[in-house]
Amino acid sequence: MFDTVRDDLRATLDEIRAAGLHKPERVISTPQSATVEVTGGGRPGEVLNFCANNYLGLADHPDVVAAAHEALDRWGYGMASVRFICGTQEVHKQLEARLSAFLGQEDTILYSSCFDANGGVFETLLGAEDAVISDALNHASIIDGIRLSKARRFRYANRDLADLETQLKEAGAGGARRKLIVTDGVFSMDGYVAPLAEICDLADRYDAMVMVDDSHAVGFVGEGGRGTPELHGVMDRVDIITGTLGKALGGASGGYVAARAEIVALLRQRSRPYLFSNTLAPVIAAASLKVLDLLESADDLRVRLAENTALFRSRMMEAGFDLLPGDHAIAPVMIGDAAEAARMAELLLEHGVYVIAFSYPVVPQGKARIRVQLSAAHSTEDVNRAVDAFVAARAELAG
Repeated sequence: MFDTVRDDLRATLDEIRAAGLHKPERVISTPQSATVEVTGGGRPGEVLNFCANNYLGLADHPDVVAAAHEALDRWGYGMASVRFICGTQEVHKQLEARLSAFLGQEDTILYSSCFDANGGVFETLLGAEDAVISDALNHASIIDGIRLSKARRFRYANRDLADLETQLKEAGAGGARRKLIVTDGVFSMDGYVAPLAEICDLADRYDAMVMVDDSHAVGFVGEGGRGTPELHGVMDRVDIITGTLGKALGGASGGYVAARAEIVALLRQRSRPYLFSNTLAPVIAAASLKVLDLLESADDLRVRLAENTALFRSRMMEAGFDLLPGDHAIAPVMIGDAAEAARMAELLLEHGVYVIAFSYPVVPQGKARIRVQLSAAHSTEDVNRAVDAFVAARAELAG
């Protein structure tokens, strides 16, 4: 049987390569940092890393690493179980309490990833008599989580409040018992920020709950790094916040749902990814507590990230590159053609800058881009070198 399947799979893979959509995985031989050593092609040796979600540079921060070492000795390597059996330690409850306080929510529940967190919310809270209204550009984990539920599904154009209101009216006209608006806080391919204040206004008007996946915001967006609800002044109006520990908050793995107490209580009883997946490794929980200590004690990392982001965006625009507007650390450099974007990424690696080209199906056809991600770990010299490399790569590509 598999001989036939193998031929089909090989044909599909050939089509992907022919369309310039193949996504190679390069291997790095160093810790995640502002600079890494990349193996498997491209420029040998150390290169500048502008493609990680390591927004605050904490993935190899000495205090975080030290906390992880200490936790490994104290708490062990893993739990070998799920939470409700014998998979909960004090460190897990401590992290849940700290995240609740940090995000201004009543309670928090930990997951092995934010993908699992989003996969466990909708089916638990919504039934066939309910409605979920989702932004068209929401993360794949939200889309997959919604598919697991029996709720009626409505989709509104990206950040389009008029369309959102239309979908809310339709959901109401259909007799929905519960209505849940769900949006990314920051859209990962564009760096655009959701208009949460206006979304909350519509939620109030049409008696809906609001859920935000704030994975690309918590830690550095908002005055205290508490994410897009803080940025828009709606921390007390958002009902559910999902997020990751794998980006700004240390860069390891793990996710969470921070929400109203009753929502979290029900998730502990019914959420399948929580009930049937091993507990977050205690070393990650302990290191995440240290990350929160660093975030709450100083804002130097957030300030440095903002400065690096502003410098990169201004210099790139002065050089004539097409960047999507905004001030987020995700800075998409628009190329258009998938093969051209892939070739530019290869040239940039040869010039000592590690970035990734994104193309269909991750982004729409004809909207290929190089998504540059700034970090607080980058120096001013690093940012300037990256811009110079873009200019050089563009010249080589043209000619």
